[in-house]
Formats: sequence, C-alpha cells, structure tokens
Amino acid sequence: MYIYLVPSPLPDALAAYPHLTLRAEGQVLLAIETTDRLLHIESDEQVAAYEAFDDAGSWTGGGFAVLNNIPVTEDGRADFEERFKNRARKVEDEPGFVGIRVLRPLKGDTYVVLTLWQTEEHFKGWQQSQAYNHAHRNRSTSEGLTAQKPTMFPRPSFVTTYTIE
Repeated sequence: MYIYLVPSPLPDALAAYPHLTLRAEGQVLLAIETTDRLLHIESDEQVAAYEAFDDAGSWTGGGFAVLNNIPVTEDGRADFEERFKNRARKVEDEPGFVGIRVLRPLKGDTYVVLTLWQTEEHFKGWQQSQAYNHAHRNRSTSEGLTAQKPTMFPRPSFVTTYTIE
C-alpha cells in the first residue's frame, strides 16, 4: 500500500484516486492511499511518497489526522521498522480510533506514523490513556531506541495535525 501527500489542488493525473482532504492553518494536503505505486508523480518535489509497512483500521471515517514525522538515518531504518512491527498495538482499541499507517519514505529520510481519529478529543484521550503510556513506556529509558542508538535520529521528530474534510 502506498500513501501520497499532495498539495492542493489535486493534479489531473490523480483525480481518479480517492483521497482525504487534510486542512491545517491555511494549508491543504490531499492524502491518497492506493495499492498502486504512482511512479509518474513520485518525482514531483511537492509530493511526499510513502510505502505503508504496517497498518490497521480504516482509511475513511475519521475527522482528525495526526502525522508523527520521524527522521531516521539509513543505518537505523531496519531497527526502527522492527520496533514498529513489534509495537504493542494498543492504539487500535482506543475509543475514536479509526486507522493507523506506519509509512516508510520513498524519498527522503522521514518516516510518518499517521493515525486517524474520529475527533481531536479522541486523539487527546489516547494521549492521556494508560495504553499510550504503555506504548511509549521505553521512550526515555535505556531500552528506548533514542538511548540505544542515539545516532539513528538525525533530527528531532515533529507532529503535524489536520482536520479531515
């Protein structure tokens, strides 16, 4: 499965693909999920292209999207992906959860953990939950990847949030 984040307006070449409209502070992105690799648009500098290596839940039905953008070095990719493939999978049971896509960049070094929620309040509820604490319990410990492999993250991660229209 492939995910493409394309700035609005949607190019004619992509008009046939279903998409989510993501809006935040004057920025509009169109998120396309497809089983086809769209090589004809991947070379566009404005298009962010990913392959989902882990996913659960639905792509539709949400009202709020969270993108955790995590830069990872080339040497760190295997360890990073292994950690996510073995994740606790607690988020899937949270109220308001719609879907998750863990995305490997097809260009660049920034992975994206994209979660879809019914509402922003549901996402905030997840952040306050015991399941969230369990899923992130090793983050700042000697067992966490940041401590084990400090050079695998070339820059700090950052979160972007969008309403889904």
